[in-house]
Amino acid sequence: MVNNAAEAYKRQQIMTATPEALTLMLYDGCLRFMKEGLDAMEKKQWEQCNTSLQKAENIISEFRVTLDMQYDIAKQLMPLYEYCYNCLVEGNMRSKPEKVTEAMGIIKELRGAWAQAMIKARKEKGAS
Repeated sequence: MVNNAAEAYKRQQIMTATPEALTLMLYDGCLRFMKEGLDAMEKKQWEQCNTSLQKAENIISEFRVTLDMQYDIAKQLMPLYEYCYNCLVEGNMRSKPEKVTEAMGIIKELRGAWAQAMIKARKEKGAS
């Protein structure tokens, strides 16, 4: 019962979130899956490691396909997303935790920048 309520709440959060908030949720999920993958790699739980890292790869793929390349920022983000994706694939295939950690660092920075941009946009919107 509690699990169903938690799932319903989470689903409601997603359904009512702004596109900006959804992006933040995706960054958070991506980081969570990378951490899960690293933890599983450390324990040599290869199937769980693979599953978690593939979920993170899927989120990064979603970021890549939704970039609007008419904006300069998208042209700057694309190589970062591609690099992170490639780090995750290599880390997963070759059991290299340092590659996953490298991707995590980049995604953490992007997540932080996104959160700051949301705060700034909210303040500007409130001032107008």
